[in-house]
Amino acid sequence: MRQHLPQITPGHERPPDVALAREELPLTVREAAAYLGISVQTVYLWVERKQIPHLRVMGRSIRFLKSDLEPFRASFKQEVGNGET
Repeated sequence: MRQHLPQITPGHERPPDVALAREELPLTVREAAAYLGISVQTVYLWVERKQIPHLRVMGRSIRFLKSDLEPFRASFKQEVGNGET
């Protein structure tokens, strides 16, 4: 049985008391940008170029799973650390 997740609307913070056992709440574009240390515009560019794992919600909204971004973030940091772009 899947757990019902609360509706998250753009610009609204998640309630601090939301605890998930085996599932994670998807990140917004702004939250993903902060997690990766890049601009929101860069996130949108990477989504457009299909360079970053993402989910489409209701056709337009873009969301990210932190578990998908962790390996991407690690490879991104490694490239930057090596002086590559």
